[in-house]
Amino acid sequence: MSEDIQRNLADGILELRLARPDKKNALTNAMYRALTAALAEASADPAITAVLIGGEGDAFCAGNDISGFLPANRTNDAMVFIRAIAGFDKPIVAAVQGLAVGVGTTMLLHCDLVYAAPDARFTVPFAKLGLVPEAASSLLLPQRIGQAKAAAMLLLGEPLDAESADRAGLLTAIVPADGLFAHARAKALALTALPPRALAETRRLMRGDRAAIDTRLGEEEAAFAAALAGAEAQEAFTAFLEKRAPVFTREGAK
Repeated sequence: MSEDIQRNLADGILELRLARPDKKNALTNAMYRALTAALAEASADPAITAVLIGGEGDAFCAGNDISGFLPANRTNDAMVFIRAIAGFDKPIVAAVQGLAVGVGTTMLLHCDLVYAAPDARFTVPFAKLGLVPEAASSLLLPQRIGQAKAAAMLLLGEPLDAESADRAGLLTAIVPADGLFAHARAKALALTALPPRALAETRRLMRGDRAAIDTRLGEEEAAFAAALAGAEAQEAFTAFLEKRAPVFTREGAK
């Protein structure tokens, strides 16, 4: 388990806290591996009924650590985690405060209950970084919040604040910040009291056919890998590290 993932198991709930607050809980390769391992553990352990995901500090997750996009550090750990959370077979509850960027937002599309503090802010700026959506968000986000709002988020990188996200259907509820994690845990605890077979079957029926999601995951993974190796993404990352505006060429754009 990565030192940047805090793990606690109690009352049938596996709590996973992103614990890199000085970096707004941006995910490293080691953190992705730890989260994937924790989900595998929770799936295999019949004593674990639900998983609760939260973040330390004033942010939920600032997305992928930019260093993980650099050629020397690239692995498939992020995609393995995305596959793991997308196919996870038990309820996941999320408690979100502050920034939820990139995968910090897209992972929520695979959570069953999402509670957010009033200061939560959701952004998926993939196109701005020369990248494409992941976690089947190109399919699930339009389904969840509508094509027009999803286009503003995915194409323009426009954020949704907590109230807008709640109205759009991305959230279960907005909860005061000082009681956010406790509220989310209480809801996870309520899940543990339900008949397990009925809970699992209801969740399966709600999620429907997984084939479309699996197909979109594969399409996005291929497109993401190509974009990551492309000139646009490299210019975006270089500009970010050099603290300047990126310059993109229109040559070859379709």
